[in-house]
Order: sequence, then C-alpha cells, then structure tokens
Amino acid sequence: MGKSRRTIPEELLLLALDPTTGTTAQPQSLDLGLAGAQLVELALAGRIAPDGDRIAVVHPRPTGDPTLDSALELLRRRGSPVRAVHWIGGPRLGLRQTYLVHLERCGMVHAVPGQMCGVLPTTRYQATDSAVSREIRSRLDSAIRTGVPPDPRTAALAALAHSVGLGKHLYPGNEGRSSRSRLRDLIRYDPMGGLVAHAVMDVQNGVAAQPKRPPAQAQRAVGHGTMARAGAR
Repeated sequence: MGKSRRTIPEELLLLALDPTTGTTAQPQSLDLGLAGAQLVELALAGRIAPDGDRIAVVHPRPTGDPTLDSALELLRRRGSPVRAVHWIGGPRLGLRQTYLVHLERCGMVHAVPGQMCGVLPTTRYQATDSAVSREIRSRLDSAIRTGVPPDPRTAALAALAHSVGLGKHLYPGNEGRSSRSRLRDLIRYDPMGGLVAHAVMDVQNGVAAQPKRPPAQAQRAVGHGTMARAGAR
C-alpha cells in the first residue's frame, strides 16, 4: 500500500484534531474508532473480510503500512474469525498516540511541546497542511449536503466519525443538528464501515462485556418460560 493515499485511521485522526488547541476531540472513544478504522482499511485492501459479525483474515500478505500490518498480524494469530466488537473492545492503550507519531513522521502534523499548569509537560499536534484537513472535511460536507451516495472510503469515515461522537465536534450546536443526523445516515452506504461503526458503539455501550447465551441454553430458557406461562393459565 503506497503512501500516496491517506488511510482511514489517518483521516479520522485528522478530523478529530482541533486546529486551535492541537488536541483531539472525543479522546476516550477515538482509540476505539482508530481500531475500527484499521479493520475498514484492511478490508478495503483485501486483507480481511466480514464473516457475519466476525472478521476473518483472507489474505495475510503485509500492506506495507506498519501500523496496519501490526493489526493484521494480530488478527492472523487469532487463527479463527474474531467478533468485531471483541477486537475493537480489546486493549487499545496508546493507539491514538501511535497514530499521532505516525502522522508526524509522515509530515502531516508537527508536535508542539508545552506545559500544563506551568509544570507538567504536554504535547499538542498541529496539522502541517490545513488544506488536507479541509479536503477531508469537504468530502463529508459534500456527502451530507448533496445526498449523493459517497464512495466506500468516505462512507466508512462518516460512519466512524459518527460512532466516536465527532458529529458534535464537526457540526456543533442546534444549527448542526440536521448535519449530524445525515452524518449518521451515511453509515448505510458501506457494509464494512457500518459493521465496524456499530461495533464501536456497542463497546461504548458495554455490549462487548455481555456474554452471548449459547443457542441450547437460550432454547431451554424459552422452553421453561413457555411452560411457566402455560401453567399459569
């Protein structure tokens, strides 16, 4: 995979960067979104494919992108398809920082050291070319404004932006309410992006922590419930 085209994780992070403060919006959910964006990018590259609500590796050949290839190798080591919600909900500490450093190495952002409360060292990140961020935002705006079905990459980016809560950052206030609604609606234009976006939201809602009841147990529970209702008549 060449670097002539930005990846969806890179674009999602650039969307989340505040050009004024140099900080990222929705930092707690952004790591989940970046993990999901990696899955979408790997699917577009033909390395993985959805298998129901699971993700299966179909071509383990590296993409040439170190951050994506690390995720691909972890998926390959699983040996069997993994539920998207479990993958995204797994340990993702530092993924946002990994991508910020990656963007800095690629020349898309530059680090601005500072201090918090005059003591604690902090680092802000500013986009080196605001035209890049404007182009990404313009694609979303166009899809929202025109209603024309977007390309799969833009649809997936919109779905992920909605899933991590960037709608309020991109389209704030009451005047942005209709745009936020249309951003959410773009989720239907890319099946993989939709699968991943719903998984991201499920993780945030705690669905990933709820074990699925085996079919046999579920059937027994239904049977007991039916007999109980019958006996109560």
